[in-house]
Amino acid sequence: MPKAVKGVLIECDPSIKAIILKIDQDKHDYIVEDLDDQHLVIKESQLPRLKERLEEVLADTQQMPDESGSD
Repeated sequence: MPKAVKGVLIECDPSIKAIILKIDQDKHDYIVEDLDDQHLVIKESQLPRLKERLEEVLADTQQMPDESGSD
């Protein structure tokens, strides 16, 4: 019998969506449905955790400013 899952519709850039898909690929804990290039349905209960994981990945990929003092 089908089971209903509460979901949240999110809209994001395709680049962010690709990161979310990569985060979800191992355990499939977050995504309920992949709708199109910019929309996903995410499990409502997992949304805060997904935000944390996404922030971690984005922080790891951002370059740190050069602090050598050369202006």
